[in-house]
This record gives sequence, C-alpha cells and structure tokens, in this order.
Amino acid sequence: MTPSLHATVSGKVQGVYFRAWVFDQAKSLGLAGWVRNLADGKVEVLAQGDPRGLDALKERLPQGSPLSRVESVQAALIEYEKAYRDFQIR
Repeated sequence: MTPSLHATVSGKVQGVYFRAWVFDQAKSLGLAGWVRNLADGKVEVLAQGDPRGLDALKERLPQGSPLSRVESVQAALIEYEKAYRDFQIR
C-alpha cells in the first residue's frame, strides 16, 4: 500500500486546462499518479510522493488553473494498492 492523496474537484474544471495545471503542479512537487475527468463534470486526482508535496498539492487544488472556477475539493490521504512512477493525464 502506498500513501496517496485522493481528491475530487468540482466546479468549472473541465475544458479549462485544469488537468494540465494539476499535471504541472504535481510534476513541480515531484509527485506521481494521475488526473482525469469524470462523467459528472468533476476532476479526480490521485497523487503519490513526499507527504509535504501531497500537502502542498492539497493546498493548491482550490486555486485551480487561471480559467477554472473551483467550487469544492474533497481530499483525503489514503492507502492505495498501486504505486506510480510518474504523473499522467488520463
């Protein structure tokens, strides 16, 4: 099991480069994992890495990309069964 940050972000977060912004934030913090759009208009994030990096990403998610409008972030530290080596946009 790998300590991970799992987050679901709602608001205007699809079609506004939000996933690319999360990718850039995660890479700058040295995190691995993925970000993807959900069918309900939300964006899901799973990040793994240094606990300080995970905390920093959790703090940054409510800001969002310049074109996005984040309404809420549901985030929790979890134990995830798979370990990732890089960060991907799905």
